[in-house]
Amino acid sequence: MSSVYDPECRRCPRLAEFLTEVHSEHADYFCKPVPAFGDPAAGILILGLAPGKHGANRSGRPFTGDHAGIMLYATLHKFGLASAPVSVAVDDGLSLQGARITNAVKCLPPDNKPLPVEIRTCNSFLREELLRSRDARVILALGTIAHGAVLQACDLPPGRHRFAHAAEHRLPDGRMLLDSYHCSRYNTQTRRLTAVMFEAVVGRAVELAR
Repeated sequence: MSSVYDPECRRCPRLAEFLTEVHSEHADYFCKPVPAFGDPAAGILILGLAPGKHGANRSGRPFTGDHAGIMLYATLHKFGLASAPVSVAVDDGLSLQGARITNAVKCLPPDNKPLPVEIRTCNSFLREELLRSRDARVILALGTIAHGAVLQACDLPPGRHRFAHAAEHRLPDGRMLLDSYHCSRYNTQTRRLTAVMFEAVVGRAVELAR
């Protein structure tokens, strides 16, 4: 059986080399493929892009320690999905109930831009995670890359479902793919994604998961 996570994975030479470089500069950083975090029986699986250099790549937990996690964890806490509104470290005691977070690409990419081949290579981990996450009735994709990764993991052509903020797509296995703009620094500071917009999407995910 395939694995949902390999802490020593070096299938992508560019990413493996970059992690080695970053670790040489920051010896205390995690600098490995970042595993999923949250409730293993979650009804909502949240899919981001990739670890941030000084966020998840440092802490070893998705969206922990970077700007994108500010809106994400605050919103999850508002809907009772997170035990605290702020995620700062893997040992901060925060837990998720009914939600699980992972990334389309498990390793930190240079400039936060994974290459198409790297997205494809890492997709086997997402595919296996979706197969094992039978309780996840909703997949919340944060951004177009996460959206496309879900389609690939479900053996669907890229044009089958078009990404749009708050769009809902029924997958072949009956689960719902729900789209949102990524809660990145750029999107939140330019107000492409506001707290109200994101709360509406997460609230809809909670409704669908029920």
